[in-house]
Amino acid sequence: MLTAADVAAAAERIEPHVERTPVLTSASLDADCGASLFFKCENFQKIGAFKARGAMNAVLLLDDDAAARGVATHSSGNHGAALARAAAIRGIACTVVVPRGANKAKLANMRRHGAKLVECEPTQRGRESTLADVVAGSGATVVHPYADDAVMAGQGTVAMELFAQVDALDLLIVPLGGGGLIAGCATWVAEHFPGTRVIGVEPDGAADCVASIEAGRVVPVEPDTIADGLRATVGAPNLAIIRERVERVVTVSDAEIASAMRDIMERMKIVVEPSCAVGLAAIQAGSIDVQGLRAGIVLTGGNADLTDLFAS
Repeated sequence: MLTAADVAAAAERIEPHVERTPVLTSASLDADCGASLFFKCENFQKIGAFKARGAMNAVLLLDDDAAARGVATHSSGNHGAALARAAAIRGIACTVVVPRGANKAKLANMRRHGAKLVECEPTQRGRESTLADVVAGSGATVVHPYADDAVMAGQGTVAMELFAQVDALDLLIVPLGGGGLIAGCATWVAEHFPGTRVIGVEPDGAADCVASIEAGRVVPVEPDTIADGLRATVGAPNLAIIRERVERVVTVSDAEIASAMRDIMERMKIVVEPSCAVGLAAIQAGSIDVQGLRAGIVLTGGNADLTDLFAS
């Protein structure tokens, strides 16, 4: 299973290619929640999301023969852009399988970073079967968005940085889609800060991890949520780490996500995407009690589709 040593090695490897993102606070949100909240702002990361970390680590670990064949993945956007950027830095090709109807801002972000896009049905099966066809035709190396040790190790550097920036957190609250971020973060916390509780948050409309924990195996669901970055089905290796190292997983509604997203943008004056807001949403909904505590909240990305806002 993934170790904190893997996370530390990833941090050293990717350091020249990623940002050390800031931690922001909000006095008004603290007052509302009766807690001290520390927001790890991965919306300021390269490509606008934490995914830059894991993709960079995975691409740098490829041997020359594998790299020469290029890389491929499936993604709703952020991992695809991250992998395309990492591939460009290494000078190799990148193909991304994207679900039909994906976020337009994220599609544009992937194209800007040089990804070749291949559309698929908006289901987990559609993603996987189309990616298999791409790999069969090109020989590209698959860099999975989350069920990959190198990716998980890179994502875990979010927690490594946060705990170097902020003292003594009681809680770490992490958005949960496929589980790469929370698996990496929980691994670092478990080995270095065992007194800190890690809680995952996923949308009601994509609550596959809650179902999977109860069943003891991966239970796919058809996602229906505004949090497009959290629509993936939790990976098997990710689920194993979550069951061992994460205290619990809670869910929030789309209405709660939208309200929290608006609060973050209005009060903290930063752009976030819906997936970012689930941690604060869970606190505001009362699903996570933070009264009197110091809580870290990972803001995963800022690639929101602003088309409607700026429509003429």
